Parts: sequence; structure tokens; C-alpha cells
Amino acid sequence: MNDFNLKYSSSPVSDTGSFRLLEFPPELYKCIENSTDNTQSWSIKGESLDDAVLCTADKTYTIRSVVLSNSVLVVTPSLDSHGSAEDAVIRDQLHEVYELVPSIPKLHKLNGLLRGSEYNEGQEDDVDMTSDSDREDYRPSKRRRLTLEDAREILQASDAEISQGLKSRRVLILKGELRPIAPSYLTQILELLLNHLVSTSIPHQAAPLVALSSALETDHEIRRDVSEQVMAWFGQIDDGIWKLDVNATVKEVGLGILRAYKDEPIVEFDFLAKWKSAVGDTFETTITLDLLLANYLSSLSTLTGATELTYFPSSALPTDPAARFTDIFLTRPRWKAEDISPFLEDIVVNNKERDKLLLKYARAITDKEGVWYTARVMYNG
Repeated sequence: MNDFNLKYSSSPVSDTGSFRLLEFPPELYKCIENSTDNTQSWSIKGESLDDAVLCTADKTYTIRSVVLSNSVLVVTPSLDSHGSAEDAVIRDQLHEVYELVPSIPKLHKLNGLLRGSEYNEGQEDDVDMTSDSDREDYRPSKRRRLTLEDAREILQASDAEISQGLKSRRVLILKGELRPIAPSYLTQILELLLNHLVSTSIPHQAAPLVALSSALETDHEIRRDVSEQVMAWFGQIDDGIWKLDVNATVKEVGLGILRAYKDEPIVEFDFLAKWKSAVGDTFETTITLDLLLANYLSSLSTLTGATELTYFPSSALPTDPAARFTDIFLTRPRWKAEDISPFLEDIVVNNKERDKLLLKYARAITDKEGVWYTARVMYNG
């Protein structure tokens, strides 16, 4: 083993606090090891009040500080041109290390950023109607909307996660701007697509994209750039051929019907009948309530004994775990294990993290019907 002559830095003021120790998880370390062309591009995102995250091309990691029980010295070769190879300089002393913990993408800001930008049927203008129309000098003016580049700059998520988040939230990109499509209009487009496929005997596994979008534009005045993006959300497009994702499409149509029953429930039998009618005979065999998990609550009517469904989407619940559990238990004081789990899937990375949250915020009770969860803290509704 070589001996080194240790000495302190000649510029302690500028060196102290200028170094950070970052520990990479195995999967990221392998990416670095296997990279041969130096094309790895990662970024650290976060505003002043945010917890910083590191984003790769397709994943997000929370940067977490861990205090070290022993200090770590940062030592570099001597910068002195007269020093020998055995000289080393103590540049800094570290008392913490930063860990990278897999995290869900932080996309909750999208709801606020896209407010007022909804795209609906026949909406071609880019006019900002949010101004005070009672003012004498009121003039509609174009308001700058969020672009994809803006979203990538603002949101603490990887590019792949942002793209998936826009798809799952049904956000169109029109003239470079992000426009969430109105749910009722989306349901209308999907029903028209299904009806057109059946009426023209076009196979839903190999439908010509241009022919479909042109038909919707000619017969129903639906913009082609809108219908083609919708088809991309609900299937695969390859060489001008659209392959319908039947489950995703049937699910969205079901959600479109269920949204009307947020305040008043609908009998399950009646809901299923409406759903089957909307998708038609060709696709009704795909219908199952499992497609709508984490979007409804079921209960037995005290008057008729029939099972009733109420629209209750997990996407409308807070993303903060403590607030999420507060809302869940204010809605229902007791939950079966299989009922509560779907309402936690969008705020956890995996089942292990979900179980940790249940252990922290809920109390498990087992009876002859199975496992139930109640709140650890009692809430007054």
C-alpha cells in the first residue's frame, strides 16, 4: 500500500461545503457501467420549496439526505505543481450522504397548470374568457397556455413519465399547447369510433387510421388531429393501421357513464345495462367492474337491498399519503383490504410501499369476513 502525505487545502473557504456524496442504487450504477457512448442524460428538478428529485429518461428518484455516523473526508491529488504523486489534499469533510429512492412522478401540479384549458366539442378558438367580462374595456385576449416544453421544465418527473401522465389524464397537444379533453367529448368520440367500426365491418385489430379520422371529421366535425390523438391513447398505431385496445376503450366509456353518478348512486344492474348499450354487442362481453377499480364505491341500498355504485375516482384524492387516508376514512370508516388497495396504487411505487402506508395510517382488524382497515386516528365527519 502506498503512503500519502496528507495536507489541508490552501483554499478552505471555497472548498468547504462544495462537495456532495451521492449514492446510486444498483440499477443506475449499472446504467453508468454499461454506457459506452456517454449518452446518459439525467437532471435534478425542483423549485425552492420542493424536495429535489433526480430524473432519468424514464424514472424519478427522490433525493434523501442521510446523516453519517462517521465523517467522510474528501481527498484529491495535490493541486500544487511542485507536489509529488504521493501528495493528497483534504478538500472537505462530509457528515451526510444523499440517497436516491424510487419515487412516483410528481405530476399533481398539472391539474392547476391546465385549469381553464379544457378542449370541448367545436372549440376552435384560443380566446381567454377568464377575464372580468363586466369591465367596460373587456376584450377577449389569447392567454398563453402550457406547452410540452413548459411541462418538462416545471414537473418533477422524467420525460417518459410526463408523456404517460398526459396520456392517462387525456391531455391533447394542439398547436403545441396542452389541452385536456372534456370527458363527455372523449366518451362521445370513443362511442362514435366503436359504432363506425361495427357499422362498416372494419376489424378493430386492423383499422385504417386516416379513413377513421376522415370519417369522424366529415360526418361529425371532429378534428383529425384530435381523433388521431384519441386513437393513439386507446390503441397502437403502426404504419397507418390502428389496433384498438378494447379494455382501455370500454373502460373509458364506462367511466363516462359513471361520472354522472357522483352525488346520487346508480343501481349496478342499471349501470351495466347502460354500459353495454354504449359499447354495443361486439364489445359488451369485455365489460366487468374490475375495469373501473379505484373509480367507484359500491354499497347496498337500505331500501331495496340492491347493490349501488357511486363515482369516486382515486385521481381526485390528495397525493399526500396522510391527506389521502384522511379523505378515505372520512368517506368510509371501515374498508375491506381488497377495496382500499386500489385507492393507494397511484401514490406508491410498489406493493411493499403500499403495505408500509397501511401500517402507518391504518389499523387492521380481522373477522369472519376477512381483513378490514380503520383509521389509526379518528376523524369527525
